[in-house]
Amino acid sequence: MPSEREPIHGVGLSDAQSSRQRRALLDLINRMRNTGVQQDIDIPMIAVIGSQSAGKSSLIESISGITLPRASGTCTRCPTGCRLSHSDKPWQCSVSLHFTTDERGEPLKQVRNVTFGDPIADKAEVEERIRRAQRAILNPHTNYLHILQGDITGRDIADLSFVDLPGLIASGGSPGDIGLVTNLVTSYVSRPSCIILLTVACETDFENQGAHNLAKVHDPEGKRTIGVLTKPNQIPAGEEDRWLRFLRNEFERLDNGWYSVKQPDSQALAAGISWSEARAKELEYFSGTTPWSTLDFSSQQYLGTSNLTERCSDVLSTLIARRLPELQNELEILLQATEENISKLPTAPSDGDPVGQVLNLLSDFYRGISKYVEGTPTADGLLQSIQPLQMRFRKAIRATAPDFRPYEKVPGANGDGTLREFVVPEFLAHEESPYTPPEFLAHEESPYTPPDDRSAIYVDDVMKRAREAMTRELPNIYPFVVTEHYIRNAVLQWQEPAYTLLKEVLSILLKKVKEVVRTHFEQYPYLQQIVTATVGDYITSSSKATTDRIAWFLNAEKRARTLNSHYYCSYRDKFFAHYKGCRPNYGHATLYDNTSQPPEGSNHVDDILSNFSALGVRNITRSDLAKVLPSDPHEDALVIMARVRAYFQVAYKRFADNIPIAIDEELILSLDKAQRLESLSRQRLGIHSADGERLCAEYLQEPSNISQRRAELKKKKDRLVMAKKELMELCL
Repeated sequence: MPSEREPIHGVGLSDAQSSRQRRALLDLINRMRNTGVQQDIDIPMIAVIGSQSAGKSSLIESISGITLPRASGTCTRCPTGCRLSHSDKPWQCSVSLHFTTDERGEPLKQVRNVTFGDPIADKAEVEERIRRAQRAILNPHTNYLHILQGDITGRDIADLSFVDLPGLIASGGSPGDIGLVTNLVTSYVSRPSCIILLTVACETDFENQGAHNLAKVHDPEGKRTIGVLTKPNQIPAGEEDRWLRFLRNEFERLDNGWYSVKQPDSQALAAGISWSEARAKELEYFSGTTPWSTLDFSSQQYLGTSNLTERCSDVLSTLIARRLPELQNELEILLQATEENISKLPTAPSDGDPVGQVLNLLSDFYRGISKYVEGTPTADGLLQSIQPLQMRFRKAIRATAPDFRPYEKVPGANGDGTLREFVVPEFLAHEESPYTPPEFLAHEESPYTPPDDRSAIYVDDVMKRAREAMTRELPNIYPFVVTEHYIRNAVLQWQEPAYTLLKEVLSILLKKVKEVVRTHFEQYPYLQQIVTATVGDYITSSSKATTDRIAWFLNAEKRARTLNSHYYCSYRDKFFAHYKGCRPNYGHATLYDNTSQPPEGSNHVDDILSNFSALGVRNITRSDLAKVLPSDPHEDALVIMARVRAYFQVAYKRFADNIPIAIDEELILSLDKAQRLESLSRQRLGIHSADGERLCAEYLQEPSNISQRRAELKKKKDRLVMAKKELMELCL
């Protein structure tokens, strides 16, 4: 029975003297693998691959000196690592499991190494120990992904490490198993620092062996593949020369060449062949069997397990030595990047005093809110986002100015029908511009102009309303209600722009403050949720008070009043002169035209102004000259129009300032008044209640993705630090 036969003793480099440097390099890589850093960097390794029944297990047994279980399917999901180390101590084997995923199949943040039983001193016990380990890790109730690891030390053991991967399934397996094995093998051989030990059975057509095809995909130039021809005794008659071409590296050339090994057959194994006998039989076969015995000396160096193992050890140690500077550099870069990523994460909450931590968070937040509502020098700041709305509001209020037309409504009433369009007062040309233009642009900028005539109020309309309003007044004395009527009609249009501005500012404020809350409390979603609701409710409450304040201003503006008499009288006189100058139907159009735009080369208007100065009448302007025109039958209407329009200039500017100020004071700055909002938040959070400490501890719970990310990065940092330490110790 196979379980009773004498285990095959190790071959490898058991008869060779391994150098101290080679052993140190291999030991370094083994220690680095124990840290789990292979998850982060590409560590040199040897992966043994082959199709099922390619003789791969027999090859592993001869190299490692242990007997592997032969039960079918046991290694489908379980790579087997083997670490051979020369030692002056007696032979010993330790079996362990390396867990790379949890029970749900999710990747672990760090490889977990679990020793499976005590160290073994008797080679005969290894096969059963490995079989039991395979049964444990292939438990159908778990979805772990493992590596079964065997660590073998002894006086006749070579220095070599490799991973035996499951055999690729050519046919007959389930699609799930085929894909699983292919993906597993690919995950190893696709790494640039993986040496591929490719086993190819000589009894099967080379083109049909999937392992070679997979190796060719990931190592197309054959720089890191070592070929192994197994079962040379089963080559069909007449096909020997074809396989000899591989051995001579004439076909499917590989930088490290092709080797051939001859392992004991099933009858020899059943008879209990010893390792020395197996190696002697292998030597006897290659030296006494054609065509192998006819090969030249250089080609015969590629025959036998010992030569193969020697070559594997040389290639691996050379690769390790070459990769050492690169590994050190990669570790430094990864360690720096990991530390930077850790620093970008929020600081982890401390274990003690949750109440104090929450209070500090709230205080920091409301100090930040205080600065934010005062204004921040950024393009997307709160005040910067509101300013365009305020300018639009001001323009909307200005657009409600009564559209007085100082001429009759009936076509032809002006004689020639001219001057029926709206005429912009010259003195408003720059005053109502959004900014003061350069001199060369002075005439390109224009104040507000009505878009059409639908709201036009003609002079005869004003005159008619004035006459209809008269009761007991003396002739040509018209009641103030006429002036008040036109003022009230303009003021009533201010309600919609005012409340629209409030609505828009409220929307921006809620959005911006929620962004601040989210940024400040992103680490604590539960606390963020409650603070967001509290701040939102407070802002909504403040908006109601702001609405009341706007209503107060609207109601106050319904009565025409101002103490700014200087500006009112100045505007009244200017508008009256403007309206009177627009009345050309009494033969004075030329005078108006000359005062507004004198003909080129004409000095008449300048002469008149100079004469006024000579008479001691100073500060007379061109527009004032229209006042000397004779009486107009609609002059009383022009007076009413001038009064209304002058008062509008004073009132709209006042209102256009007061509403944004009220919104700023009652709504925006309310967030920073007497710490009312902070006190409300403490109350809403129940910080000072009997359950305050428990509640605060709940508020400080981080999102799982942040805490998991921090733990993942810290574990990665630990792996990198340990691996770096191992490298430094080797350098020392």
